[in-house]
Amino acid sequence: MSRNRLHDATSPYLQQHADNPVDWWPWCEEALALARREDKPILLSIGYSACHWCHVMAHESFEDPATAALMNELFVNIKVDREERPDLDRIYQTAHQLLARRPGGWPLTVFLSPDDHSPFFAGTYFPPHPRHGMPAFAELLRQVERAFREQRDAIGEQNAALLSALTKLDAVQPADSSPDARPIASALTQLAGQFDARYGGFGGAPKFPHPATLRFLLHEGVRHQDDTVEHMAFHTLEQMANGGINDHVGGGFCRYSVDERWMIPHFEKMLYDNAQLLAIYAEAWALSGRRPLFKHVCERTAEWVMREMQAPSGGYYASLDADSEGSEGKYYVWTPAQVVALLDDAEYRVVAPRYGLDRAANFEGHWHLHTFTDTNDIAEKTGFTVRDVRRLLLSARGKLFTAREQRVRPGRDEKVLTSWNALTIRGMALAGRLLEHPQWLDSAQAALAYLRGTHWRDGRLLATSRDGRAELGAYLDDHVYLIDAALLLLQAHWDSELLAFATALAERVLGAFEDQEHGGFFFTASDHEALLHRPRPLADDAMPSGNGVAIEVLLRLAHLSGDMRFHDAATRAVAAAWPEMQRAPYAHVGLLAGLQQWLEAPAQVVVRGPAEELPAWRDALRDSLAPDDSVYLIADDARDLPPALAAMRPPASGALAWLCRGHQCEPPTASQSAVKLMLARNKPPRGTSDST
Repeated sequence: MSRNRLHDATSPYLQQHADNPVDWWPWCEEALALARREDKPILLSIGYSACHWCHVMAHESFEDPATAALMNELFVNIKVDREERPDLDRIYQTAHQLLARRPGGWPLTVFLSPDDHSPFFAGTYFPPHPRHGMPAFAELLRQVERAFREQRDAIGEQNAALLSALTKLDAVQPADSSPDARPIASALTQLAGQFDARYGGFGGAPKFPHPATLRFLLHEGVRHQDDTVEHMAFHTLEQMANGGINDHVGGGFCRYSVDERWMIPHFEKMLYDNAQLLAIYAEAWALSGRRPLFKHVCERTAEWVMREMQAPSGGYYASLDADSEGSEGKYYVWTPAQVVALLDDAEYRVVAPRYGLDRAANFEGHWHLHTFTDTNDIAEKTGFTVRDVRRLLLSARGKLFTAREQRVRPGRDEKVLTSWNALTIRGMALAGRLLEHPQWLDSAQAALAYLRGTHWRDGRLLATSRDGRAELGAYLDDHVYLIDAALLLLQAHWDSELLAFATALAERVLGAFEDQEHGGFFFTASDHEALLHRPRPLADDAMPSGNGVAIEVLLRLAHLSGDMRFHDAATRAVAAAWPEMQRAPYAHVGLLAGLQQWLEAPAQVVVRGPAEELPAWRDALRDSLAPDDSVYLIADDARDLPPALAAMRPPASGALAWLCRGHQCEPPTASQSAVKLMLARNKPPRGTSDST
């Protein structure tokens, strides 16, 4: 048959299926109406471009003419990119868990009733032939369609029960107490019980980075000067940096490790993981006494972002596939013979023990680089100095990188997602400011300019674009992550227009996403397409909780602008989420970060004065800041400031600083030393903690 209806999609994932013999539709009213009119169930298939098993199922089933003919005969077939439509993915992943009693994944395969789009059967990957207890996909299609015809009443009852369960999952429960710090202490205890003391991370294989958890531990450990809590963060970051989940040749992190040692990754690289990890490693570098390893990771990750993931237009691409040439990881792995041919003898003598080339193969007969041996040990065994070992490793990695660049590259998903870009802007801005890399800040500014120019249209934010064509109304995460990114960039360089943009985004959050009755925020806007369910997610997943980030940014925006409507909305969100924070603290660390800032406002320093004097203030205060503290350097000639900032008038000469914590402000001072003393106030001595 001719190309189906996916060939004009902005999603590369949908375009990958444009030549399938399956008569695919995108999710649209025309397809939904067709299903109602013909009384056909909907086969909804959700995946994403970098998904290995999505490619497998596509090759085995969706490219097979006989299977496609059966799909076309029995169903209206809809293909969805979960990255463009996280609303649909969130709803139907939750439905899968309720129906199958186990977590879902991708590809997600869901069969929907045509009238109300309720799922009556759900699974993930199905093989073309029965294996491992899974039915053949074609036989499953026949059984599902037969059940739809013969068991309509039972399906209707199940659909009603499922909808009721979805509603109860997101219902706001009445609070039995006022919010306090107890869930923070409970989360730290729970995470300590799950912590892998040997390899870092939490639980066994597979291991995911869980950036929100690492940020929570890092901030809580440093805030309370608690060595035990800090260790969980620092040790995990160190093990990940040395592991195979980190690309030692080209930089950047893969999505997760299939083993407990972080050795063998699932090789896809996602922008959102690297965005969050860049920020965390930058903070870890600043808060750990500036460990060189953490700085090295930041530099390699930021270089990878700019080299491979930033479009000429400024926006950041979404992901790199796990596969190349039809094989997972082929781009990344080596044989000793390949490496020997590229390096000189001295280089190979340090590279082999460092990365395990002198050991047995660790990935399907090949070697994936994982740090096995410390540079000091290599120096002792080879007779080289430690400095020589590091120099040889650097030159060897350069040669491996040059050779690897000649290989067939993994596919790249070149759509630009607002939420993922916002996380990356934040990471590049934070790392660029802390490590003093202006080119990283320039990269972040370019991405923000792209989003404001392409994704911001008539006072509304759009969720995705490709080749400059933006579409789809943005979600809660898009808005609050972008506010967060804007506030980070304002600390690097003041721009009153950027503050106005962040404020406009916050106005949209309050007007279109807030639950006016109960508090907190829905994932979709009030003017969004009506779906089976309107989720209000509170827990973290691979990305931080939108409600948690909303609490943080609204509090900070309230304190910066003086607009207490934002503070009141954050307070309502804390109250609405309080029962869930109590019920499962460790699963809601994003909310707990917002709770901590609501309970104990971080320091906000505003310095006004001549532009040429402001960098010295940044340098003077840099090492005195606790996690979540902020410094805004505003030149004395800045215009269009909100009333709260306009009232902070600089002196006739020199600079003046105001330090506030929430609504309480210290008298302004022209002394950098005085501000540093004020910042140090109330910090407990190391080894004590008021959270345990």
